[in-house]
Amino acid sequence: MTAKVSTKAGVNGAKSAVLSLAKGFRVLEVFSEDHTDLTISGIAGHAGLDVGTAFRLLNTLVELGYLRRDEATKQFSLTHKAVELGFRAIGRRQLRAIARPALRRLVHHAGEVANFAVLAGADLLFIERIRAGLVRFGVDIHIGTTMPAHVSVIGQSILAFLSPEALERYVALSENAVHSYRDKSSPRAMFAALPRIRAQGYVFSASTLADGIRVLALPVLDANGAPIGAISITTPIVREDADQLDPELLAQARQAARDIAAALDGAGRD
Repeated sequence: MTAKVSTKAGVNGAKSAVLSLAKGFRVLEVFSEDHTDLTISGIAGHAGLDVGTAFRLLNTLVELGYLRRDEATKQFSLTHKAVELGFRAIGRRQLRAIARPALRRLVHHAGEVANFAVLAGADLLFIERIRAGLVRFGVDIHIGTTMPAHVSVIGQSILAFLSPEALERYVALSENAVHSYRDKSSPRAMFAALPRIRAQGYVFSASTLADGIRVLALPVLDANGAPIGAISITTPIVREDADQLDPELLAQARQAARDIAAALDGAGRD
């Protein structure tokens, strides 16, 4: 039999602790290989909670999608959302480690800023960012930054390669999103540009996030042509003609995308 989760350890003595959150994690920690399906009373007993508290916590975790409730047996079990929490963090660290060498080579040649981002639901999530020195471009982007994908050049390079079904799912998730970025256009407003982006394989345009900079972005594609994520290179417009794309920079960016895709494939990414 699994021992009860301690009710005294750790956070209970900390003045800044949120005890209800700690109790919620105690509920999740009750589930194990030997205890995959449990009733309210069983969970309360293992977690050291009264039944009323366990009932409220379980209902909250069900609503958030971390637990499921079988109405026939009145038992609770973990969902994939709970299991994926740890895997998601591990996977993002792996993505950073894989993308970093390719982005460093790109910055070495381009001398500016290179990013790697992935689509996470309705958000573009920046996984890695390599800068040349202390260069800044007037927009606060860092590792972990999220934004609606359609408001950024790098996000559009991913959306252009989604299947029609996946694109519609993105629109459904993002059409009512509230954000602070200056491009307030709807997700469907960028549909007209997607065929051109897909045909040429990249986006090269002025930044949608800040003035005076331009962005080259292209997707990182898996063996089936689906986007794993995208890379971007940011440069100041004053350095060259704003409408002129350096063929060498494009070739280096394409190689970086291929290198990341190959490394991910070699790492056994599903």
